Amino acid sequence: MSPKDNSELGALRSELADVDRKILELAARRVALVTEVGRFKLRAGRSTRDFGQEKVVIDRARRLAGDLGLSVDFAEQMVVMLIRLSLTIQEQNRVQASRGGDGRRVLLIGGAGKMGRWFARFLASQGFVIEIADPAGGYRDYAHMSDWRESSLDHELIAVTAPLRPSRVILEQLATRKPRGVVFDIGSLKTPLRSGFKALVNAGTCVCSIHPMFGPDTELLSGRHVIFIDVGVAEATQRVKELFASTMAIQVEMDLDSHDRLIAYILGLSHALNIAFFTTLAESGEAATGLAKLSSTTFDAQLEVARAVARENPHLYFEIQSLNDYGTEALTALLSVIERIHRVVRDEDEEGFAVLMKQGEAYLRGVRGG
Repeated sequence: MSPKDNSELGALRSELADVDRKILELAARRVALVTEVGRFKLRAGRSTRDFGQEKVVIDRARRLAGDLGLSVDFAEQMVVMLIRLSLTIQEQNRVQASRGGDGRRVLLIGGAGKMGRWFARFLASQGFVIEIADPAGGYRDYAHMSDWRESSLDHELIAVTAPLRPSRVILEQLATRKPRGVVFDIGSLKTPLRSGFKALVNAGTCVCSIHPMFGPDTELLSGRHVIFIDVGVAEATQRVKELFASTMAIQVEMDLDSHDRLIAYILGLSHALNIAFFTTLAESGEAATGLAKLSSTTFDAQLEVARAVARENPHLYFEIQSLNDYGTEALTALLSVIERIHRVVRDEDEEGFAVLMKQGEAYLRGVRGG
């Protein structure tokens, strides 16, 4: 490349850098405006999310993209990202403004774990005073003790955020102490904790159970589900539901057994499918570098989900598979279906294969508007 070409390329890159800076400056300006919009909504008693306005913003972006010669799909994706950022900021500000904690104390047993830390941040933003009881250590500026049994348990809320096996023991031991505050757990399964709930109810403790259907990196609760399990104390369920009142989380109530029966499919089946997928690849003899040379829309999408699953805690995922009273139903059904697929392919049964595809397509039309 000649010196002149180098000079022209350098000038173009400098101009690109200036454009990038202006884009980010405008994004920052949009965040400031969003914050003001959120404050107005809060004062006016209006909800954070306005689906009609979101459609207006997306349609406007698509029209402008067409006028500017840009991809309308790119414009929509960019605006949707900005909308999510806007909703996250407004939701966080609304949670902070609620100040529902008002200095009341919360004990997080197992609070040094990832979800324990999420709840610490979430509740602290509402004005609760957080104390963490975890032998693994503390977190940030919160008070810490290694053993929760050393606590006086005079807290407004006691959240058990430990793994499932120790959670059952903790709940049973809490029952012997009869704490005056509301006790709840956040376990992915509820049947393994049944004895703990029963002991607490019998002890006259205000107890309920919840399952936040999201991970510890979640910032925006819009569209996320929080499941509430009434184990016999309606007051406790209502009080814990109020913790999420200022968010856009979707609150769902169900009984303990219905929860675990559904979780066997929602978590157990989906985890098992991805573990089977990446285990098959790992044991196939095909080098990862070879697979990386090719691209397929379906394979690439599945690969991303599988990567996320492979990075998760294997011990937690084993608990979800092994401790659910209803867990083997989904796995047995999966084995049966795999055998059927193998059989129709082996027997060159094209019609049988098509039946499976059509049956799935018909079912999936009814899942989340599919």
